[in-house]
Amino acid sequence: MDKNKEKIQAEWLQKAELLTETLPFMKRYANKVIVVKFGGNAMGKKEYVASFAEDIVLLQQVGMLPIVVHGGGPQIGEMLAKLKIETEFIDGLRVTDSATIDVVEMVLCGVTNKSIVTAISNAGAKAVGISGKDGKLITAKRLLNIDQHTDSNVEKAIDLGFVGVPEKIDPQVINALISEKMIPVIAPVGIGIDGLTYNINADTAAGAISAAMKASRMIMLTDVAGVLDKDGNLIPELTINESLELINSKVVIGGMIPKLKTCIEAVEGGAEAAVIMDGRISHSLLLELFTEHGVGTIIRKNHN
Repeated sequence: MDKNKEKIQAEWLQKAELLTETLPFMKRYANKVIVVKFGGNAMGKKEYVASFAEDIVLLQQVGMLPIVVHGGGPQIGEMLAKLKIETEFIDGLRVTDSATIDVVEMVLCGVTNKSIVTAISNAGAKAVGISGKDGKLITAKRLLNIDQHTDSNVEKAIDLGFVGVPEKIDPQVINALISEKMIPVIAPVGIGIDGLTYNINADTAAGAISAAMKASRMIMLTDVAGVLDKDGNLIPELTINESLELINSKVVIGGMIPKLKTCIEAVEGGAEAAVIMDGRISHSLLLELFTEHGVGTIIRKNHN
């Protein structure tokens, strides 16, 4: 046998062994809901979107039930700048007035949502873009932020305008799409009982949807490796109590706090587990779901 044939056979054998390794994981997640939060920063690069779409399609092809919830902060910021609409942030949350919420809805439900739908369609599956307003998927209530910087002993509530948090999730529209073998792509915009439109943090929306759908996994794609210990090393696995201890001891700080709290709430609400991981790694979704140890930090219920 010549060396070229030997090389080809070796490559085939390697691929066969890889398939053998991944098969148990495919069986584990067959007919299980996987909610994936796709961030606004990654969506700015076409190669990330194309790779992400290929992974989502593959998840469906091997029997999983993927749901995508996307952000769009950078894209909203760009549009507001173009329209010369000034906006301010309080503790990382965008104050959203009536002019801003119109832009938020236009960007999230329009170009941003449809770009993901198009990418998934191009990769070979049927995707449908919806928002939390469709089918009353997300009923929202106004978020009142607490002023952390006041000198008064009395906490001061700050009205962030049309910024909301999920109050109720009605998954009927999601189940209808999944039953027709379609992939829901959800923009995090909700409707209040007052009939008004609310901008919802994409992480928070993904967590609430994961809980309501009793998802096998909620996967939060970020631009960091996951949750880090005090020495900066990745923590592969955490329970809810261990996660709370990291927050209370200030090992986890900054923007990771709300992400970890969202994962805790998702798991407490009914999701089997939640994962915080680096979405910039090529095919990171597949590495997380189809390998023994994954690539991020998984948060599970407390041990009995």
